[in-house]
Amino acid sequence: MTPNFRRPLLAATLVILAGCAARPVAPPPVSTTPESAVQAEARRQQASRPTYNLAGYPPAVREGYIDGCETAKATRYGRKDATRFANDAQYQMGWNDGYGICGKR
Repeated sequence: MTPNFRRPLLAATLVILAGCAARPVAPPPVSTTPESAVQAEARRQQASRPTYNLAGYPPAVREGYIDGCETAKATRYGRKDATRFANDAQYQMGWNDGYGICGKR
């Protein structure tokens, strides 16, 4: 191999090896005790909710869709507001649509 190719080859090899030497990211700590409903609600209020492009739909449909979709995906944002589901047709429609669509993926 000629000297003109050795330096770029050595440099590329060092870059690749340096990338392999990066320390892995530690996973978040896992709690051994289940959280209470109050703790879960406080955590949800602090975290940003997932967003979906539901422009043009009423707020109740958007909120129901997000709740239903996140429930189908079994994320920590999944919930079903039983009182609202029973009394708000738009929330119920959004929840059912979100659960049905996201559950198929």
